[in-house]
Amino acid sequence: MSQPTPPVAPAPSAPALAMQPAPVARVQPAPTLQNDDAAGARIIALDDEKRDTAIAEERVRQQVVQRETARAATAAAEQQRLAELTVQAQAQAQAQAQAQAQAQAQAREQAARETLASAEAAQRDAERADAQRLEEANRAAAAQREAARAEIARQEQAKREVARQEQARLEAARAEATRQEQARLAQLEAFRQDAIRQDAARQEASRQDAIRQDAARQEASRQDAIRQEAARLAQLPQVAPAPVQTPQEAQREERLRAIGRQLNQEAAQRDAAGGQRRGWLLGRADANADLVAYAEAMGRKIELNMSLDAVRDVVKQPHRQPLVTVAVRSDGSVERVTFVTSSGVPAVDEAIRQIIASHAPYGPFPPALARQYDVVEIRRTWLFDVAVRLQ
Repeated sequence: MSQPTPPVAPAPSAPALAMQPAPVARVQPAPTLQNDDAAGARIIALDDEKRDTAIAEERVRQQVVQRETARAATAAAEQQRLAELTVQAQAQAQAQAQAQAQAQAQAREQAARETLASAEAAQRDAERADAQRLEEANRAAAAQREAARAEIARQEQAKREVARQEQARLEAARAEATRQEQARLAQLEAFRQDAIRQDAARQEASRQDAIRQDAARQEASRQDAIRQEAARLAQLPQVAPAPVQTPQEAQREERLRAIGRQLNQEAAQRDAAGGQRRGWLLGRADANADLVAYAEAMGRKIELNMSLDAVRDVVKQPHRQPLVTVAVRSDGSVERVTFVTSSGVPAVDEAIRQIIASHAPYGPFPPALARQYDVVEIRRTWLFDVAVRLQ
């Protein structure tokens, strides 16, 4: 009786292979020689009519076994190949998963880098925006501070200007008050000086008249004495020659005659002047500032334009410091030159007259001075040292 064919295990499906690793199929061992002898014994024991059938069946069974064995081997090989493929697939899947995970990790890392870069860029943009806003705020604040400083400076300047204008107004008011007071005082002083001058003129006229009368009396007495002496000498039959006058007596007589002539000339000039308005400056100080300024200008004109070389030889002679009065008309022309005190050297006095005449005219009076006087008499002491100086 033939042995039943061992059942062949069904091949696992593809999904099962894919889900789990296929177990390695156990290959049935081929029939050995001992089994063949046992089968032969059984075949011999069979009757003859069934031998052929049994042989045929055995052959069939053996073929089936061989086919099953081959199929099992093929299935085992296939299972092995499938297992290897599964392992390869799993390895590939793992590699692909790893690659995908790595790619995902790289993608996540790239995304993180991009996100970080975007965040950093956004932060930089925000910082730049904040810095720009801060700079604009600082500029606006600086502009406001500068505007405030400019406004404060403008207000201070306006205050200073107002204070300056107020100070100028006060100064102008004070100056005007001072000017008015000075004008009033000057007017009072002018009245006083005019009264003094008129009184001085009257006294001078009286003095000059007294001098003239005294000189006339002396001259009359001298002439009378001369006549009496001449009459006495004429009565004498023989008279010795009259003594000759000494040079000193002759000079004294000449000075007396010169003084008499000058006094007569001054009296005649005063009589001819009539109603002229005359002013006097006997020193450097006077309440009339215009008269002082005119006299100073006149003195500077002589001092700055006169070289001492022109009169050096003359002034080398021993002489006194002459005191000279120059009468100047309102048009600047010289009316006369009077020596209050002579230098004692006629050449020096004549040099002074020439100097005064050479620089004339001395300019017209200023309007304020011309409204007061027609003639001013300016008295100065003349010095000749290193230059010509008027004191």
